[in-house]
Amino acid sequence: MKIRCLIIDDEPLATNVIKKYLKEFDQFEIAGVCHSAVEAFNLLKNKSPQVVFLDINMPNMSGIDLIRTLEHPPLIVITTAYRDYDVEGFEYNVFDYLVKPIAFPRFMKTIDRLTERLLEKPVKGAGNSSKEEDFIFVKADKKMVKIMFADILYIESLKDYVRIKTVYEDFITHHTLAGITESLPPEQFMRIHRSYTIALAQVKALDGNSVEIGGKSLPVGRNYRVELKKVIQSKSLDQVK
Repeated sequence: MKIRCLIIDDEPLATNVIKKYLKEFDQFEIAGVCHSAVEAFNLLKNKSPQVVFLDINMPNMSGIDLIRTLEHPPLIVITTAYRDYDVEGFEYNVFDYLVKPIAFPRFMKTIDRLTERLLEKPVKGAGNSSKEEDFIFVKADKKMVKIMFADILYIESLKDYVRIKTVYEDFITHHTLAGITESLPPEQFMRIHRSYTIALAQVKALDGNSVEIGGKSLPVGRNYRVELKKVIQSKSLDQVK
């Protein structure tokens, strides 16, 4: 199986660099190249790429505007000369952020993460067992640490790192919030903000635009409020207003 990639950038030099880099990796194939977000809109539907390398500053429609139009976006890797979009990118679950000119070693790190996410699926259980695991291992403090799902309160983004807040200890590990959230069971964990993913079972209260969890009040981002209220409402005897 190959990973289908779409390159969206209005600068031919930039698209050529990414095309050249991708050709070094046999597990990746280029599904198409677009020079505007408008052109890419239709191609995204027809080609169904798994990864999009997306420039931000393009005529008529920016890369961020394109992301906003996608109901179920593929993995987005932003490629831009401007660092100012970093925070806004995380609001839209951007998988990675490459600053131009893109160095090949940095590009390789992105490829490694994409490969791990899309091709190297962890084996769950043993033999014929289909039981889902109830823990993850993360690298923290120079060792692999086992963390039970039941012990997690919430996970906080620290840009290229995350803090996993548990009932007994904090762990800091080199992951993005989007990446680690993807590896957690969605029925137990939910992203509520560009900076936070929470364990639903640990929520003590929903108060307006914040949740109380682990003795702390965490903000709920505007893009996540409706879905969070639906989840809370589904387990409530009353209607959440």
